[in-house]
Amino acid sequence: MTIRISLSTLRKMGFSLTILSLFFLGAPMSTHAQQNDPDTQKMQWFKEAKLGIFIHWGLYAVDGIDESWSFFNGYISHQDYLKQVNGFTASNYDPNEWAKLIKETGARYAVITSKHHDGFALWNTQFGTLNVMNSPAKKDVISPFVQALRANDLKVGMYYSLPDWSYRDYTDSTRTAKRYTIDNQPDRWQRFQTYFKGQLEELSTQFNPDLYWFDGDWEHSAEEWQSAQVREQLQKKNPNVIINSRLNDQGDYATPEQGMPITRPKDKYWELCMTMNDSWGYQPNDHRYKTADQIIGIFVDVISNGGNLLLDIGPKADGSIPQEQLTILKDLGRWTNKHQEAIWGTGAGIPHGHFYGPTTLSEDQNILYLFIKGKPKEEIVLRGLKNTINRIYVVGQGTKLAHQVVGKVYWSAYPGIKYIKIPEYVLDENMTVIALMLDGKIDLYREDGAVVESN
Repeated sequence: MTIRISLSTLRKMGFSLTILSLFFLGAPMSTHAQQNDPDTQKMQWFKEAKLGIFIHWGLYAVDGIDESWSFFNGYISHQDYLKQVNGFTASNYDPNEWAKLIKETGARYAVITSKHHDGFALWNTQFGTLNVMNSPAKKDVISPFVQALRANDLKVGMYYSLPDWSYRDYTDSTRTAKRYTIDNQPDRWQRFQTYFKGQLEELSTQFNPDLYWFDGDWEHSAEEWQSAQVREQLQKKNPNVIINSRLNDQGDYATPEQGMPITRPKDKYWELCMTMNDSWGYQPNDHRYKTADQIIGIFVDVISNGGNLLLDIGPKADGSIPQEQLTILKDLGRWTNKHQEAIWGTGAGIPHGHFYGPTTLSEDQNILYLFIKGKPKEEIVLRGLKNTINRIYVVGQGTKLAHQVVGKVYWSAYPGIKYIKIPEYVLDENMTVIALMLDGKIDLYREDGAVVESN
């Protein structure tokens, strides 16, 4: 005789969660452990953020050229590149307006280039002389921005380049020129270690970032960078600090760049960083801006696959943001504000094939959100949904929609195909979102189909 006792019954009988975990092969214990895992807890805000704004601001905005790479690749001499210091004024810089604009987009965090590969630091660093205090700006521009972000309940991210191609004791100066090798002059490398770790200590002490966005780790090994020690150093100030994947093997999340992953990444946490046009920093000749439709489409593809989008802006040398970028940010904010219920508080959607478009699921997985690009011809199609649909409505607009089930037969578990009619008047100007309220947690048919067994 087989005795079946439900989990809820056992709990009513007084069994503890630990004992129940033993009954059920440790599954509940595993869930409990994940919930109490410090790394999972610290990543919670990042997972829920969905959208961040990247800011590339530095010397390169003066002449509108490639950041740092211009001299590293030999397109301009290092001496001519550094002449841009004289044009970095920040005269129209308004950190409060920046933070307000970022919040309007729906973003939950921002990452600013405290120092790029050229070594120009945007705060009053005591390590080195190539910094904003020795430019016409003559002021620390990081501090007021950090204050403005926190005043708007936004998380603070600090981009920091590990290489410094301008610093006298760094190994590389251009792609073809090295100052020295570590094996031959270990004392110089040690001086550089003191320099960059000193700057990181300043950033930690003065700004206490929620996130570090490192770059350039490819030029040296984890052992040479002393990556584990760097992570430990940053965690002493903030045990919950999040670090991206570009500190060799010490990162908390993956950072694909520009290219949207075709399949869902295996990494638990990931973020796509992407430019609005083809340039990270301000370049007046780069007019290849993505449309609002394209950026919203990419953003939705990202969250449908469980990731974040870090969208870049490149302010001018005076601190003003180009009009093209302002327009895109405003359009993005209009759309995210209208459809916020389908973005925040949701997770990755259903596998491709069930619906030809991006999807997300509510936290309890009782609501399925479908993102519709363009103008469908009267109806959209959803396959393999076993659940009964209690209600369908247009997100941010409210109209209730009808649907039809086709191909459902009593002798097969196949749930049929759902056709949902979409009248043109409910369509959003960028992308329409509809919500399907289900009769319970989403249940998908993933079998091969069946043959007639009864008729």
